[in-house]
Amino acid sequence: MTPEEFKDKWRNTPLTERQSYQSHFNDLCKLLDVPAPYEVDTEGANYCFEKGAEKTTGRQGWADVWKRGCFGWEYKKKHADLTAAYAQLQQYAPALENPPLLIVCDTQRFVIHTNFTNTPRVTHCESAWNIDPVLGVIGVEY
Repeated sequence: MTPEEFKDKWRNTPLTERQSYQSHFNDLCKLLDVPAPYEVDTEGANYCFEKGAEKTTGRQGWADVWKRGCFGWEYKKKHADLTAAYAQLQQYAPALENPPLLIVCDTQRFVIHTNFTNTPRVTHCESAWNIDPVLGVIGVEY
């Protein structure tokens, strides 16, 4: 998938979070030429959608996408409050083994929060239509 195809497909989508997030993430994997969760981890032990995690409140929750040692990812509907989504993801982070990247997305925007041990946190916010900086933050060139 090219950046233009990705943008064309997702720019005006009317889909809700539940209707779109797995397809959006899979398309992002195609764009980056990296495997999607189901392609490399059929049991969901290290890379999966809907990773169950106990919140810091003691209640159960689910990260939308998780890759061990890499990231926790929370999707929201278009134009949602991504600050609230980040707060939600932070509640899962300890149960997700504190991944170094906490990413929130609404198919229109990416917000990448670094979560490295003993390092100041940095936040990168980008429109999905300006994907080059997003790819640079996660170390991908296409």
